[in-house]
Amino acid sequence: MTTLKAKLQEDLNTAIKARDELRSSTLRLTLAAIQKEEVAGKVKRELSEDEAQKVLAREAKKRREAAEAFALGGRAESAEREKAEGEVLAEYLPKQLSDDELKAIVTQAVDEAKAAGAEGPRAMGQVMKIVNPKVAGLAEGGRVAAAVKQALAG
Repeated sequence: MTTLKAKLQEDLNTAIKARDELRSSTLRLTLAAIQKEEVAGKVKRELSEDEAQKVLAREAKKRREAAEAFALGGRAESAEREKAEGEVLAEYLPKQLSDDELKAIVTQAVDEAKAAGAEGPRAMGQVMKIVNPKVAGLAEGGRVAAAVKQALAG
């Protein structure tokens, strides 16, 4: 089984040969972010698949946020570029949960928290503790928090 990092490197080489500038620059930046993470701290180490996924998700989120910022600033060309880079990265991320799937997980977690005696807005922390491990990498934190708030309010 090839690692995520090896797959990114392979695809980067393919993109360079194909003269695909968007893909090659996006993959190059992402590999740099992974390598930076590997040398952060006292000892250089190889990232686990989960850690590499987290770096990739963080990079994809940066692209989404930058695309929104450029769009609001009236810089459509830059926004399109960021969006396109985000789509390249999305190919390497696990498929995100649909709203219905997320809602089902959150509802179950709210029920668990209620059974443990936590209710209302104060239960947010407890519900998030139950939900986060189940949705790690499959849904963005903001989406999860919004779904939990909505479930607790309802």
